[in-house]
Amino acid sequence: MFYSRTQIFLHWLSAVVILWALISGFYMAFLSASPALKAVVGSFNVSLTALFIPFFIIRVFLSFFSREQTDRTLAQWTAFWVHKVIYLVTAIVLATGVMMMDRAINLFDLFLIPAPVESVGLIAVFKKIHDISCVVLAVLVVLHIGAVIRHEVSGHRILRRMLW
Repeated sequence: MFYSRTQIFLHWLSAVVILWALISGFYMAFLSASPALKAVVGSFNVSLTALFIPFFIIRVFLSFFSREQTDRTLAQWTAFWVHKVIYLVTAIVLATGVMMMDRAINLFDLFLIPAPVESVGLIAVFKKIHDISCVVLAVLVVLHIGAVIRHEVSGHRILRRMLW
C-alpha cells in the first residue's frame, strides 16, 4: 500500500499529539504534580488537541476515501479494522474533550471558543466517557506500537511505508 505525503504527515502529527496528550494527561492525573504545572499542561493540551481536530478529520476522511486495496488477507483486514477502531476512539476522546469543557476553550490565547455545554451533570457524563475512552485509546496505541515492532522484527518492514 502506498501512502501520500499528506497521509504520512497526518500520521506522524497524530502520533505526536496523541502520545503527548495521553502521556501528559495520565501523568497529571495519576502522579504528583503541582497545581501550577497541572494548569499549564492542561491549558496547553486543550489548545493543542482543539487545534488538532481539523487535521484529524482530514486524516479520517483520507483513510476512508483514498484508494485502498480490496484483496486483503485476514491479517490485513484485521489491521484495517483495528485502525478504524483507533480512529473511532480518538474521535470520541476529542469530541468528549470538547464537550466536557466547563469554561471557554482557550486556543493559545489567540481566541476563545465558548463552552458547548452548560449543564454540570452533562459535563460530568462527557468527562467520564472521556476518561474511559482515553484509557481505551492508550491500550490501542500500545497495541499498535507493539504490532509495528512485531512486524519490523519479523522482517515485514511496514514502517518504511510511513516514512518520507
